[in-house]
Amino acid sequence: MDFKVRIIGDPVLRKKATKVEKIDDEFKELLDNMTNVMYKEDGVGLAAPQVGISKRFFIMDDGKKLRKVINPEIIEFIGEDVVYEEGCLSIPGIFINVKRPEGIKVRYIDEEGNEIEEELHDYTARIFQHEYDHLEGILFVDKVSTAAKAKFKGKLNELMKEGRKIAKELGEVVIE
Repeated sequence: MDFKVRIIGDPVLRKKATKVEKIDDEFKELLDNMTNVMYKEDGVGLAAPQVGISKRFFIMDDGKKLRKVINPEIIEFIGEDVVYEEGCLSIPGIFINVKRPEGIKVRYIDEEGNEIEEELHDYTARIFQHEYDHLEGILFVDKVSTAAKAKFKGKLNELMKEGRKIAKELGEVVIE
């Protein structure tokens, strides 16, 4: 399966994703394909909506471990809020400081159907939160001040036009 990473402006990025009901060989192949796309695009995470699938799963690799995260929940936020620069494959070329909790306690299903509960911190927690937001229809630019966004207004508007155009080409209904 050949995926195209969706760009801001594509309506699929703003939908709240629905639960994954079945983990079978076809789904595992989908996870593998998404993993390949993430690495090819030089990303550290890729959520299903970013490839046009409005389901609750994502791939992430913090440099220590590849996680295939299905139906995730954030159970608890831990520690202080920390500001760190973020970017996104769906908003190419834009990097903005985003404030997020330093740690989180999470629960999800892995590709083998096992329930995983773990505490994540620092970079790993940030990636998880960023990808989780995609499942809620939230993009990292939604988490910054209007002033911070203003610096990128022109570029964001360009990307949104591009994202809507690609979505139309892929047959999605786009409301202008």
